[in-house]
Amino acid sequence: MRIATWNINGLRARFDFLLHWLRARQPDIVGLQELKVDDVDFPHADLKAAGYYAVVHGQKAWNGVAILSREPAVVRKKGLPGEEDLGARLIAATLGELTFTTVYCPNGKDVGHPDFPRKLHWLDSVIDYLRAGHNSAEPIVLCGDLNLCPTLLDTWNETVLRGRIFHTDEERVRFQHILDWGFSDLYRQLFPAGRAFSWWDYRAGAFHQNQGLRIDFLLATQSVARRVHYVEIDREYRKKKDGLTASDHAPVFADLS
Repeated sequence: MRIATWNINGLRARFDFLLHWLRARQPDIVGLQELKVDDVDFPHADLKAAGYYAVVHGQKAWNGVAILSREPAVVRKKGLPGEEDLGARLIAATLGELTFTTVYCPNGKDVGHPDFPRKLHWLDSVIDYLRAGHNSAEPIVLCGDLNLCPTLLDTWNETVLRGRIFHTDEERVRFQHILDWGFSDLYRQLFPAGRAFSWWDYRAGAFHQNQGLRIDFLLATQSVARRVHYVEIDREYRKKKDGLTASDHAPVFADLS
């Protein structure tokens, strides 16, 4: 089984690129973020023709999350309880015994901006949601764009960026709380000293200079994590393909035995 996460940065703008990637990588379950489309505009028929069912929590022009799967999924939750004002940022579904959740954390903008404490509260709400409705002994995947760098290995320049947005102790403590609940970071599990990124700014040649951040994650409880034998941050799909423009995020995928 291949599971994946990808901030697509606009489904309309990137749909043909998404289909290109689905054909090339053949994932079984994918969490998508930043759709920027309403539920009614989601291209279910085109994805079904490509071999994928979808459950969607969309939002016009902003946010929006979806789960694509080879087999039909049963929606468990749309929206993070108590955080509705921040938009469509969580969807959870079950596929057999597996609970698969994808999230799109608020950016926070800047540590001095009013959105920063809202971001921290949103992350606290994720932890509350897990504690209230899930058991870490269950097979669970939580994936998505968390808009934070957990360690100095996850940023291109910790010296300069330390204490700035994505690089604060407040964000990192909350990520650790999510792990402590019962998750493993699948990339870090296989590459404890690895230094690879999943997001690069479109500007200033950041991608070609590898000035990136690792802010996209596949997290899993132990019953899933112990089955993982391969993880890749798919840098190749941060590049243009057949004239199609990529998202500023690379997909991340993991293979399970």
